[in-house]
Amino acid sequence: MHVIAFPVCSAAVIRAIPFKKSLDAETELEDKKYELLRVIQDTQRGLVTTADQRSSIEEALVSVEAFDAGEAIDLGELDGTWRLQYTSAPDVLILFESASRLPFFQVGQVFQKFECQDESNGGVVRNIVKWSIPSLLEEQEGATLLVSAKFSVVSSRNIYLQFEEIALNKINISEELQALIAPAILPRSFISLQILQFIRAFKAEFPVRNPGRNSVGGLYYLSYLDRYMLLGRAVGGGGVFVFTRAQAIVL
Repeated sequence: MHVIAFPVCSAAVIRAIPFKKSLDAETELEDKKYELLRVIQDTQRGLVTTADQRSSIEEALVSVEAFDAGEAIDLGELDGTWRLQYTSAPDVLILFESASRLPFFQVGQVFQKFECQDESNGGVVRNIVKWSIPSLLEEQEGATLLVSAKFSVVSSRNIYLQFEEIALNKINISEELQALIAPAILPRSFISLQILQFIRAFKAEFPVRNPGRNSVGGLYYLSYLDRYMLLGRAVGGGGVFVFTRAQAIVL
């Protein structure tokens, strides 16, 4: 009589199988994220793309989004500052296009700052655009355009934005302009110092909403989120967005 010996799997081995699958999935996800960042690398944040590039970018986006499908957005993880790496949104691309054509206009970094820590149903999001006018303002970060909106969670992945205010602040004038206002070789008078202080502290605010009317709003689909990457789609054909985590910005 022949005895058939069956392999014995220990409890440790059985527990290791899902752990290995988890590691494999995590490695695959990191590869997909790397591929997405690679295909958008030479697009100047979306300004310069061909039809083939846009197709490859969409394919890479969908590949990353598939890993997070169906999961509810964690507002604690969403909270913080995100740097724009790529977009197809026309209202953002027009800024990049203007900067590429106009020698007197520069657009620096673009951020989204979510303020929703310890919240469950929404918070505040601020769109931050660093821009400059060469020779008058500091390079790339001469001034800050700030578009603020309240947002509410309307489903596991969708948030509704209600735009509240547009502000212009943090004006950093160039050394050349400072020299014209208050020459370094002469004692700076009280008036010239007051002018410099006024410019630095200047802030202009413009409400988006009209009295008695609802503010401008829009639906935003957060298609992927982890500690280091945020993907979004403006519902209604408003474009896609690729963000990566950035250092906190004090406004």
